[in-house]
Amino acid sequence: MTYCVAMRLNAGLVFLSDSRTNAGMDQISTFRKMTVFEQPGDRTLVVLSAGNLAITQAVKQLLGSETIEGSDGEPCTIWTAKSLFDVARIVGSAVRKVHARDAEALKQHGIDFNCSLIVGGQIKGETMRLFNVYAAGNFVEAGIDGVCYFQIGESKYGKPVIDRVITPTTPLEEAAKCALISMDSTLKSNLSVGLPLDLLVYEANALKVERLIHIDESDAYFRMIRNTWGQRLRQVFDSIPDPVWQGDQADAGNLPAASQAQAMNPLSKIHAPNS
Repeated sequence: MTYCVAMRLNAGLVFLSDSRTNAGMDQISTFRKMTVFEQPGDRTLVVLSAGNLAITQAVKQLLGSETIEGSDGEPCTIWTAKSLFDVARIVGSAVRKVHARDAEALKQHGIDFNCSLIVGGQIKGETMRLFNVYAAGNFVEAGIDGVCYFQIGESKYGKPVIDRVITPTTPLEEAAKCALISMDSTLKSNLSVGLPLDLLVYEANALKVERLIHIDESDAYFRMIRNTWGQRLRQVFDSIPDPVWQGDQADAGNLPAASQAQAMNPLSKIHAPNS
């Protein structure tokens, strides 16, 4: 399995991916889930992938040469597209092409066509954009209706911390820290996600990658996060008062007003006949 997260912020973009893939408990391997396409001064594109490794590798193999009709009516590739929207369409086209070629054969072997990708970055003359591309080749964009991040793979473990911290105005350094904490939470709870990690921090309008970091067990900052986050969570947990029980219900006097009505009407018990 895998875990990837990407954030679109006012100050830039943050991408983080793990590298574990497995086909059983005794077949664990390492493959990078992040691919970077860059033409300095013109475009920086980042693709994160999750799902069946053979499918996502086939999709990424096609991306360098896949051609579609662009929004301006002219043929375009990821290197000539004038917008990230067209880049997302190219990724979707590659997904559909692999599906047309392999989906039926996979189905005959009881394997679902399972892949999802995040594609984001910036093309000169356009603002930064971030898309989540699904297995059908369709996609949605971050920044619509307030959503400023995407997760793929084992997303549930790292989601709570992101929901509580990340907004479009979050500075890049804080966003990178939050992404790493969300990854640590996932690593703690799911053995199918593992080190090493790839972290890319892109500053708005740079049109080149300046911070691309490979994180393994020896990385001092990530080790600090793993130790400190667990300790601080325990400290906060211990600082929250335990509930005070009175008979079969909590002390209503210590509950918020909205909860007192529920506390005054406890759940009725069902007793066995003749008891």
